[in-house]
Amino acid sequence: MNYPSKLIENAVNEVSKLPGIGKKTALRLVLHLLKREEETTLALAESLTQLRTQIKYCRNCHNISDAEVCAICANAMRDRSIICVVEDTRDVLAIENTSQYKGLYHVLGGIISPIEGVGPNDLHIDSLIRRIPDSDVKEVILALSPTMEGDTTAFYLTKKLKPFDLKISTIARGIPIGGELEYADEITLGRSIMTRVAYES
Repeated sequence: MNYPSKLIENAVNEVSKLPGIGKKTALRLVLHLLKREEETTLALAESLTQLRTQIKYCRNCHNISDAEVCAICANAMRDRSIICVVEDTRDVLAIENTSQYKGLYHVLGGIISPIEGVGPNDLHIDSLIRRIPDSDVKEVILALSPTMEGDTTAFYLTKKLKPFDLKISTIARGIPIGGELEYADEITLGRSIMTRVAYES
């Protein structure tokens, strides 16, 4: 692709490095920013600079934060007897958007994946174990993706948490609301049957 300006080309190359954005989309975005008021583009650039230079990670749970302790950990109204273990911040956001969970979190920063060279020492597992003894935690929820890597991570965490007097649970897996049984795969349907719950009318 030929560009009318080296500056445009540089900007397109950088924007196209973002996930899901190809060169054509990047060019559209760059030209859009060029047409906007200068203040708009500068505000975007400044917010991205602040994102990289000022963002912090909570010292307790490793969630993205503006301060040393995130808003969830600092909230005295949260249930401190439960910790929900998740892979990354996107999972925290997804669970928070349900408005159904009022406990604390622990962000692992990934899952165990030997193929990608990610082992237990690359994750925030030790800090999770250190949180337990001097806390009021009674239950740890393993809210990890139902993949081989997620199950491997859950199995490893269960072994590490076994010495503590804790209830260890996992999120339910089964047929989604509005789903058709005939389209469910055998593993999902099997787990739905095995983890069935009492019917409430």
